Amino acid sequence: MPSKPARPKTAADRRARITEILRVLDERYPNVECALHHTNAWELLAATILSAQCTDVLVNKVTPGLFRKYPTLQDFANVSQAELAQDIHSTGFFNNKAKSLIGAAQTLLRDFGGEVPTTMEHLLKVPGAARKTANVVLGSGFGIAAGVVVDTHVQRIATRLDLTKQATPEKIEQDLIKVIPQDRWILFSHQVIHHGRSLCPARKPKCSECPLDSLCYAKDKSI
Repeated sequence: MPSKPARPKTAADRRARITEILRVLDERYPNVECALHHTNAWELLAATILSAQCTDVLVNKVTPGLFRKYPTLQDFANVSQAELAQDIHSTGFFNNKAKSLIGAAQTLLRDFGGEVPTTMEHLLKVPGAARKTANVVLGSGFGIAAGVVVDTHVQRIATRLDLTKQATPEKIEQDLIKVIPQDRWILFSHQVIHHGRSLCPARKPKCSECPLDSLCYAKDKSI
């Protein structure tokens, strides 16, 4: 039966709890990677833009045909917004996403020599690339730990595990950066996202099956 463990009382106890959370995640999700299929940084950037308010599974169904139809940045930069919107219609918010993809391709060609930049500062200048998207591209595309990806799964589970009391992704990321070692930032996000999908959804979390149960004192535990 799921438990209601006591909260750690000292800084040392809190650090030990973080260490144990990371150990459990390593044991349960040892080799997880980005769920968005891609072969290069541009494909990852485009897929991440498409993934807003959409499942990775659906994005992965759309992108193979999309990249066959538009194999180069120039193809994306020159397509009409109406045509591209139709191609990505099933991902939702297709007009905004089409505008972002075209703008991103044009910006990369004009300002970055046709390459996806490898710094947070430069990526944030690319249309459609807010901080979460930039973290995905830097982490999974280049192996650069510039921050922690905070999607809906990470936001929910970080709150449930009392790693943050903040409500916005930006502030949650800053809390996680303080307690998660930098060499774990990329993997931690992948692990927590997988955990959210498999055991810790928004409704009816599977606490009785969860290996983090003894470390979790969330108010909405399924007991």
